[in-house]
Amino acid sequence: MPVVQSSSPVTISTVLQVLGGVMIVFSLIPLIRHDNWIFRVFEYPRAQKFLLLLVVLVLFLTLRGPRSTWDWVFVGLATANLGYLFYQLFPYTSLAKVQVLRTRSPASERSIRLMICNVYQYNRKADRLLRLVQRYEPDLVLLAETDRWWATQTRSLEAGYPHCELVPLENTYGMLLYSRLELRDTEVKYLVEEGIPSIHTKVLLPSGEPIQLFCLHPTPPVPQENPRSTERDKEILMVGKMAKASPIPVIVAGDLNDVAWSYTTDLFQKTSGLLDPRRGRGFFNTFHAWYPWLRFPLDHVFCSTDFKLVRIERMPPCGSDHFPMFIHLAYDPQAPLQQEEPTATAEERAVAEEKIAADTDDEPAQPERNPAGT
Repeated sequence: MPVVQSSSPVTISTVLQVLGGVMIVFSLIPLIRHDNWIFRVFEYPRAQKFLLLLVVLVLFLTLRGPRSTWDWVFVGLATANLGYLFYQLFPYTSLAKVQVLRTRSPASERSIRLMICNVYQYNRKADRLLRLVQRYEPDLVLLAETDRWWATQTRSLEAGYPHCELVPLENTYGMLLYSRLELRDTEVKYLVEEGIPSIHTKVLLPSGEPIQLFCLHPTPPVPQENPRSTERDKEILMVGKMAKASPIPVIVAGDLNDVAWSYTTDLFQKTSGLLDPRRGRGFFNTFHAWYPWLRFPLDHVFCSTDFKLVRIERMPPCGSDHFPMFIHLAYDPQAPLQQEEPTATAEERAVAEEKIAADTDDEPAQPERNPAGT
């Protein structure tokens, strides 16, 4: 009697090839430099795409293996795409070279400890956040998505953080900055969109030396917020240009609603000359705190070459959909001689200027926001 072979391996291999093809397409879509959200949102899950495609390829080779020309083409494309994704993720692994050098003995009068957190406006667990502030004792606390309720709940911080800039808003773009260190020349600016503030201030270190701090939270390119990344990219790059022109050391912090490895963030670093302390140390994924399989590094702290790293940590959850971040930096006038500043090509500078000059008048600010948003 002839043996009837099961067709299930063929069916499974076909499914795997389709899934692999989808992952490859999703990986290539961000190469289309269009501001529509459908092209930008696929920049976020880079690690997830790498892991899923790796699983698909391993299963395909294990269950079937290449038997035809098309099979070999699929294996080749999947392998090449894995290499491409790994190349993009590699700078944020411990195998890569660090961008900000570590210092073990920082001068206390020249160091600054910063905590940033997107609290999620509808989160009502303010006590958990306050306990983290008490535990980590940062010099500055930057809170995003803060409305009047959050401003009331965190008012107790003013006793230990007398220098404040409070911008509570009901549109999930409020911002509260509490500081133990003196703030000078503080301004709240609405660089691109009405209702989307940024805080620009000088912070005096205990030594009396000033540093420039920019606090941001631009809108993300998602349908319920903003169908394009134009406004986000413009605000990030405008601040990058200001950072480049600053005569004093610079720190840029906040929920940028962009991942560390995106084209815009890379362009921001090159045009601003700022460093990313995560490079060579890890992803430090801060969003989404509720779904471990769907996490990206959205909350950032960038610094000029004047700083070295003492400590960086993703803090415990506080009830928000974002994890807080803690970073301890030390100002060192000799550090620029030891750390390489990112630089932009003439073409990259032209692209940045084009994005900064982009027309955003046809996209009015969104006064309200979907509670399920980022």
